Amino acid sequence: MTSHVMPAHSDSHSSADNYLTASKGFLSWAMTLDHKRIGLMYLIGTMTAMFIGGFLALLLRAEHLSGTPGFVSHDTYNQLFTLHGAIMVFLFIIPSIPGALGNFILPVMLGAKDVAFPRMNLCSFYLWVFGAIFFVGALLTTGLDTGWTFYTPYSTNTSQTNVVLATLGAFILGFSSIFTGLNFIVTIHTMRPPGMTWFRMPLFLWSLYATAIIQVLATPVLGITLLLLAAERMFGLGIFDPKLGGDPVLYQHFFWFYSHPAVYIMILPGMGIISELISTFSRKAIFGYRFIAFSSMAIALLGFLVWGHHMFASGQSEMVTIIFSALTFSVSIPSAIKVFNWLATMYKGSIVLATPMCYALSFLFLFTIGGLTGLFLGALATDIHLHDTYFVVAHFHYVMMGGTLVAFVGGLFYWWPKMTGKMYNEFWGQISALIVFVAFNLTFFPQFVMGSRGMPRRYYNYLPEFQVYHVLSTIGAFLLGFGLLLAAIVLITSLFKGRKAPANPWGAATLEWQCSSPPPLANFEKTPTVGNPYDMQSVVWDPDTESFVRRGEVPIVPDESEQPAHA
Repeated sequence: MTSHVMPAHSDSHSSADNYLTASKGFLSWAMTLDHKRIGLMYLIGTMTAMFIGGFLALLLRAEHLSGTPGFVSHDTYNQLFTLHGAIMVFLFIIPSIPGALGNFILPVMLGAKDVAFPRMNLCSFYLWVFGAIFFVGALLTTGLDTGWTFYTPYSTNTSQTNVVLATLGAFILGFSSIFTGLNFIVTIHTMRPPGMTWFRMPLFLWSLYATAIIQVLATPVLGITLLLLAAERMFGLGIFDPKLGGDPVLYQHFFWFYSHPAVYIMILPGMGIISELISTFSRKAIFGYRFIAFSSMAIALLGFLVWGHHMFASGQSEMVTIIFSALTFSVSIPSAIKVFNWLATMYKGSIVLATPMCYALSFLFLFTIGGLTGLFLGALATDIHLHDTYFVVAHFHYVMMGGTLVAFVGGLFYWWPKMTGKMYNEFWGQISALIVFVAFNLTFFPQFVMGSRGMPRRYYNYLPEFQVYHVLSTIGAFLLGFGLLLAAIVLITSLFKGRKAPANPWGAATLEWQCSSPPPLANFEKTPTVGNPYDMQSVVWDPDTESFVRRGEVPIVPDESEQPAHA
């Protein structure tokens, strides 16, 4: 039987035809409507925010090397943990994957030329920039010491820092998030190519779609809440301050009604990335595709119903706390479905430990620990003891950093050849993943122990019995910073020394790998043929082009020469 292999994507484009070199000059980037360039600008911006927030975290950990006052005052310490949290949440974790990887990959993965509203897309980026400027303004003037939650009445009455500037920054960032969500919803609804039904969409698109729904529905609540907070602080209105007839618990309800769904704005896109990585590097179709797709939508729905578990110690009624506790346990079910299906996908798969897969495996371990420790905080009896301790800090970082950040870095390594046209050093990429994994556990696992033993979070000093845990955590934090810095160096170095990336170096079956690397300005010369996005047998290794290519309609049997580029 004769086999027919489709040729690799033509590289007849000149170097000026790809999106990076199609036009030059500052204005060609500043005024671009190309989703790929906007995604790169988001990437640069959010990575800058991550390293600033990470630097502040290292200062916090350095202060905790001993239990006595160190090189910063208690007021400065309050500002450090506030700005670390606010920058990492509002400027990095929430916008990073949708803004950077989502903007770049979503249209190409759909086989489309761009998002539905390119001008709105550019506007969302500039709103992010303006919101970031407000945060930097608060940092450079009087600072901010309210905690990233802006809890009242401290933020409306007592704090002497620039709360209004910071809340307006968060308000502006909310519009950026809403614009991105609207764009993704409309793009997925209206710009899918012929043949791409809802259940032939890659799971990364499902996760972005579920995330976009949360962004559009939940973010306005935060915007209104922050406006009310700013109005009370500026004009003395009695909304949240009990001295003026307000209710501070009302602020907590408003804030957490947004901020718990925001947890899934942060983690759902990361889960979508992991689905792509696990399937590609296990060389298997994803197990339980529909269950993973529906679980993303279930998380989006249930995420709106569980905000009250943040308020078990606020004095709400026993019946309400019981209901919120039950709902909290229910929201863990769709996450557990995803973890089970990822493990089932790897079962008997031909696993390739490329750098993105190393980060995916790290995600599985770290996110599972984060999820399981969340059960202790969802149970009434244990939460009363663990509330506001370092146990909460560790749990949050295992989910947000061990989950979202690790998935983001894994996705960045995965799509880096497509985005830049360059391959990175695989060995040093794997070393960075190993360092990040070990250092992360060294940083945050001791915090579970000290939290369960009663160490409160956000404390400037601590008792001698907790010093050994703080020392371990500080050593791990600096090692973690080194690991992430090494990952950045590996990627940046590839721009200058990396070999040219083929169209499909990993053997993935989704559409973005059918165009050249980096993509042409219009992504595709013609609408690509839609197939099963997880049919790994539909792509074969072509030694002539040193890339994976789609095979023809006639089945062929792979032989030993069909080795992946990263083998």
